[in-house]
Amino acid sequence: MTTLPASMFAVVQTHDGYSASATGPVIEDASDWLAEAEVPLPEPAAGQVLIRMRAASVNPSDIHFIKGEYGQPRVKGMPAGFEGCGDVVAAGDGAEGLIGQRVAFVAAGSGAWAEYVVTQAMMCIPLRPEISDEDGAAQIVNPLTAMAMVDIARNAGDAFVVSAATSQLGKLMCSLGRDLGLKPIALVRRAEAADTLRDLGAAKVLVTTVDDVAQKFAALSATLKPRVFLDAVADQLSEQIFCAMPNGARWVCYGKLSTEMPQLTQMGQLIFQGKQIEGFWLTKWMMSTPPADQMRVVGEVQARFADGRWKTDISERLGLRDLVSNLVSALKKSDGKVIITP
Repeated sequence: MTTLPASMFAVVQTHDGYSASATGPVIEDASDWLAEAEVPLPEPAAGQVLIRMRAASVNPSDIHFIKGEYGQPRVKGMPAGFEGCGDVVAAGDGAEGLIGQRVAFVAAGSGAWAEYVVTQAMMCIPLRPEISDEDGAAQIVNPLTAMAMVDIARNAGDAFVVSAATSQLGKLMCSLGRDLGLKPIALVRRAEAADTLRDLGAAKVLVTTVDDVAQKFAALSATLKPRVFLDAVADQLSEQIFCAMPNGARWVCYGKLSTEMPQLTQMGQLIFQGKQIEGFWLTKWMMSTPPADQMRVVGEVQARFADGRWKTDISERLGLRDLVSNLVSALKKSDGKVIITP
């Protein structure tokens, strides 16, 4: 029988509710939003489990959340962090079968940036032994989103567009697209990232910081005819990309990395060309997708990490007690994910 402590170390939120403004997933000082705290050990209710955290990840959604810009309100004093990996050490009624298992999880009760986490048993995925803790800590948010959104793209033609393609999610989508025989068109900010994206599976790479990128994309669109734009940036260039896409195109926004508010300049395209603008939120996908389909996707994700087709690129590793003081500098490192350990 595991002896559990009465309290735990955690990085907690210092604000409640939603923010009145949205400035994107960028922070200048983590202590504006987070604080170190010793808090009571959370107890799992029926259908919940208590997890000893091995590793947790930092996603843009985490930064939106602590700033009050996400789809659910903050709770002051509650540990932050959505995603991680750890060992189930206790469970409420109906969830005892997970005790002793190493799982990937999405936190739904008490956040992942803590020594222990409470979440719903249904938000846990038992991990294959071949998968590392660090890959396990980034096993759900990005990989499941990649699988779900590329599935949208594959039903609409051979080519699709991915913005912020050097992100972990962007890399996963390019790789998956190639494996499915599709032609991902990757949008990147830095020219030096182009070769890496091509190696991962991008059929074409466009650098968004050059003046004629919109014209270059229009020419490419006329040839490849991409009808799905998977966009994490959502700025004015995104709108230009969407307007240059063919009839029936879908602009699927799943993030807001840019602080720029785009204007819609060609509303007639929505009427006469059957174009659509929509959002994608993994939480809704998980709630609306039949369990059998979810398990199929989860199995494919684990297989890809287990055999090396996918991996988590890590830019920085931080101890939990170093998180508040070092998070900002860690987030400035590009092309990788920040991983937190106890």
